[in-house]
Amino acid sequence: MEKPWVEKYRPKTLDEITGHDEIIKRLKNYVKKRSMPHLLFSGPPGVGKTTTALCLARDLFGENWRSNFLELNSSDERGIDVIRTKVKDFARTKPIGDAPFKIIFLDESDALTGDAQNALRRTMENYSDICRFILSCNYPSRIIPPIQSRCAIFRFSPLRREDIIKKLKEIGEREGLIIDDEGLDAIIYVSEGDLRKAINVLQTAAAVSKYITDEIIYKISSKARPDEIISMMKLALNNKFTEAREVLYNLMIDWGMSGEDILLQMFREIPNLNIEERKKVDLVEAIGECDFRIVEGANERIQLSALLAKLGVIGKEN
Repeated sequence: MEKPWVEKYRPKTLDEITGHDEIIKRLKNYVKKRSMPHLLFSGPPGVGKTTTALCLARDLFGENWRSNFLELNSSDERGIDVIRTKVKDFARTKPIGDAPFKIIFLDESDALTGDAQNALRRTMENYSDICRFILSCNYPSRIIPPIQSRCAIFRFSPLRREDIIKKLKEIGEREGLIIDDEGLDAIIYVSEGDLRKAINVLQTAAAVSKYITDEIIYKISSKARPDEIISMMKLALNNKFTEAREVLYNLMIDWGMSGEDILLQMFREIPNLNIEERKKVDLVEAIGECDFRIVEGANERIQLSALLAKLGVIGKEN
């Protein structure tokens, strides 16, 4: 059975990682010196935090890297007992072979409870001579300051367009795919800098056709084309409510989009509308209000229709 492409094409060493050139350069220096502080990787999902930690361990420890590397997901094991048992037991034993230290990788560490983080702080202090920690999180503000101050912080940003395209083309060649430019643009649009999502979208599209077009990408990812969203918003702003609502219902019924998906795409396209800045501000406020009501349990179709009506009022304002 074939692996998911995310795993099949996951880099094995720091040299193979796509993007984040400055971060990789600093980590290679740690490998060269065989010494490093505790690390905190922060950034959005799918930008390479876990992969970078795994590659760092492989480069440091070689083939037997698993003997000196413990990976835990803090979303599953987030309480103080995990820190007192699994983490502490691994941290207190000496590294195997000629490794200078062990590494404990805590993925999604911003999910750790306050008590667990305080216990972790003491463990980091007591065993720093034989163990290093790599903490990965989406929201560094949820990590307590005493832990942050003990770590070198690396901030991973969404991957650049050219880095994602390079990786997609490499996978496309190896899998015998033909990806046209519009297809690549569509993958970039739906993935929003998340390489993991981009690769998953490409694999899903490859199951449909070996020739990857934008139409296939938007369909399998349940996203509307940007021009369809802009068209709907323009119709509403020009007080063509019935036509705008028809486009809305088409997106919800034919494309299977949820109200939240539509709102997020509308929000993304506001900067591309040729209207006054003041009206753009009013649009953001109206979308935010609609999003809040839907989250609170209101009917999606009614709230989105009301939003289109509100756009008509905004469009008429001088």
